[in-house]
Amino acid sequence: MFARPTPVAIAFLLFTSSLFSSCGSLSYLLQASEGQWELFNRAKPIAEVLKDERTPPRIKNLLSQIPAVKKFGESQGLKPTPNYKDYVKLDRSAAVYVVSASEVLRFKSKTWSFPIVGSFPYLGWFDLKNAQEYAESLRKEGWDADVRGASAYSTLGWFRDAVLSTMIPDAPTGPQAVGDPALGELVNVVIHESVHATLYINGQSYFNESLASFVADHLTRVYLDQKVGANSPEKAAYVQGVTASEVALRKLHLGYEELEKLYQSSKPDTEKLELKAKILAKLKADLGYRRDLNNATLIQFKTYNTGQTEFDALIKACQGDWHYFMSSLATLKDSSFANPQQEDFGPVVMKLAENGCPR
Repeated sequence: MFARPTPVAIAFLLFTSSLFSSCGSLSYLLQASEGQWELFNRAKPIAEVLKDERTPPRIKNLLSQIPAVKKFGESQGLKPTPNYKDYVKLDRSAAVYVVSASEVLRFKSKTWSFPIVGSFPYLGWFDLKNAQEYAESLRKEGWDADVRGASAYSTLGWFRDAVLSTMIPDAPTGPQAVGDPALGELVNVVIHESVHATLYINGQSYFNESLASFVADHLTRVYLDQKVGANSPEKAAYVQGVTASEVALRKLHLGYEELEKLYQSSKPDTEKLELKAKILAKLKADLGYRRDLNNATLIQFKTYNTGQTEFDALIKACQGDWHYFMSSLATLKDSSFANPQQEDFGPVVMKLAENGCPR
């Protein structure tokens, strides 16, 4: 999630999409293939990394817990996979760089469609410069374009995903640090991506990402309570990060609402552009962000905690049992949604809750 101060997973079919793309440029396909092969070539079995004396103790400790995290996820209804048995040390701050675009005076996302895997409101690049150049080409076409880093992505079973160094935040420093949030963040990423491996509906990115975040956010806290204790420094540090993220998310959502009202007004476009610039500049300063904001950034926050109410209703209908929760959602099909990339998917989930949780 963009607003989190530490890396959070975003699911990608980056490589598999490029394999089947009939509309992507050759340069995009090549960079995707090269980037994925780089990960394959640099991957080392975690068992070997743990034995390596050069591996920092903090990294060893975190990697040693991956099997327990996976087992915990499986005990909650997530699909067993061969993922996260390898480790890749990357020399960059993000695993991939996400490019998204929106119309300048309307919150209307640009989408890219691929055979087999459906449509996406973003494209992923392994090289930051390439991502920035592509974003600039979109701006020249008249789009608002955004580039953001993602700590992880999922190949959804097409390949064996590895634990990436970008999934582990740096150790905290400073007097305000209450503990190391790395365990909570890593658990969240692994569970998030495991949800994608368990259930993924083509062409419904809003649903897929919201579901993975909902499950991961809930189960991460349960895991930490069981593993290190509800009052542990690790749990406190993780919750502190989540709280800071929630504050930023709310502000971004309010920024979206303010701009949406402006765009729907009868003001001339020149005035809308001027006011838009002022609103975004104020929001950037208020959040303390270094990067610029635009429609492509804020459209991600059109709704606050998308689907939260409906997912909450479903897990309650399932009496807190995540096996039944996932089984109920697994009954959904492409035809369950009114259209591709349906942003307001809440009614789809609420219908399941109202019908009762199958057992």
